[in-house]
Amino acid sequence: MSEASENAPLFIEAFYNACDNLAKEHPGMEVPSVTRINRILSNADAGFQIDPPKLIATRTHAPIAVSDEAPSLDMQAKETIQNALDASEQALEGGNGRQAVQEVLWLLESFSTVFRNPNILDGGIHGRYFSKIVEELRNHGEGNHQRQILQWMMTLYGYLSSPTGGGIRHGVDLNEGQELGIVEARLYCNLIRSYLTFLIAEYERLQRKTP
Repeated sequence: MSEASENAPLFIEAFYNACDNLAKEHPGMEVPSVTRINRILSNADAGFQIDPPKLIATRTHAPIAVSDEAPSLDMQAKETIQNALDASEQALEGGNGRQAVQEVLWLLESFSTVFRNPNILDGGIHGRYFSKIVEELRNHGEGNHQRQILQWMMTLYGYLSSPTGGGIRHGVDLNEGQELGIVEARLYCNLIRSYLTFLIAEYERLQRKTP
């Protein structure tokens, strides 16, 4: 609980697990029931309720906005971005978290290819796939913030690709993998949308630097 105290969902999960373990190990000990915990969460407007074994977000999901007004993107690229974002939101609304994440992850992969433009960084981006393109962008990074953000982007992408991680790109390991919950899917979608917004802004910045 102490380690998870800076993250509300993780703290709630840790507290519930602690109470559940105590009840199992010491049957005579009184611990807060799920009903009691949920009442406390409701009174505190925490935005979460426990529905064992899941933690459910009770507030309306507000997706992070992604601008489709980047002036140097053609209409086809803008339409591709918007269609994928719409499909992701529809999947979330339908409770299909895996499909929702797949849509925006595909979009992140697709958008990264615009950096292979010969006018960007003097044609210095040669990678054909997301990981290589972002790695090359990171190597060309002009500051610690840019390099760190791109590293986080690669880390998330690698995790979601792994069969024992997110299991989104290459399938899930049926022995060691875990099913993706809708709460986690919403978080991953917003993270990916944030990274997409960053890449769009970075592309625009590099375009403006082109002689």
